[in-house]
Amino acid sequence: METQYWKRQTDSKPLFPDIEWSKPERRDQAGKLLIVGGNKLGFAAAAESYQIALATGVGEVKVLLPDCLKKSVPNSLLDVLFTACTPSGSMSKEALSDLTASSAWANGVLLVGDAGRNAETALLYEEFIANYKGQLTITRDAIDLVKNNPRLLAERNNTLIVASFAQLQKVFSGVYYPKILTFSMQLLQLVEALHKFTITYPVTIMTLHKDTLIIAESGEVITQAWEEPMAIWRGSVATRAASYWLWNPTKTLPAITASVIL
Repeated sequence: METQYWKRQTDSKPLFPDIEWSKPERRDQAGKLLIVGGNKLGFAAAAESYQIALATGVGEVKVLLPDCLKKSVPNSLLDVLFTACTPSGSMSKEALSDLTASSAWANGVLLVGDAGRNAETALLYEEFIANYKGQLTITRDAIDLVKNNPRLLAERNNTLIVASFAQLQKVFSGVYYPKILTFSMQLLQLVEALHKFTITYPVTIMTLHKDTLIIAESGEVITQAWEEPMAIWRGSVATRAASYWLWNPTKTLPAITASVIL
């Protein structure tokens, strides 16, 4: 079943081929992306996202990590900025000035996760999200850090959430949305729920339900068969989406939809 607001995409039949054709050829016109994440136990997602963003075609990419990682970062990871960390090795509230300054340089920010479960880092993320007005993509455990204040994401313009289904459940319940999401629900039911949710809230949502990738914005819903869940959980899908969005700031849904054609 397909409705006026629900469209299906396949790798052989992209819905927005013009987005791919219009990718900037010059680096100086291809946008600037800031990737934020990492804690003393790991920064693999940030490092992989850095390489993916450059390979996808972003003009300039910088990575902001807690400074306890200085001795761990390989030489292959260029353009790294370091900021204050907590005793447990996550970003501290003192990192806000660095995060704010770095985001002012960028056209978009990707909160890619591996952020740890520190309460101080959660406060840092909440304050940053509340004040930053640019394009924000958030995924993996970075979403969990602000789970106590999901309205920060749901009510924010210029926001893409790349969430697991369990995380999406928490967003819905956290804003007291009347529709309850269940793992057993049919695709049609989920499409209908996201259609109505994204009419109510300005956020853009990407999630995986069973073997279907779903993207929703402003009441429109795109679905595509998906067999690579690890690409989502590693952060690579969010990185490509953030990259394509840089080049098409007024065409959020088409850009993100085009980004998942591999």
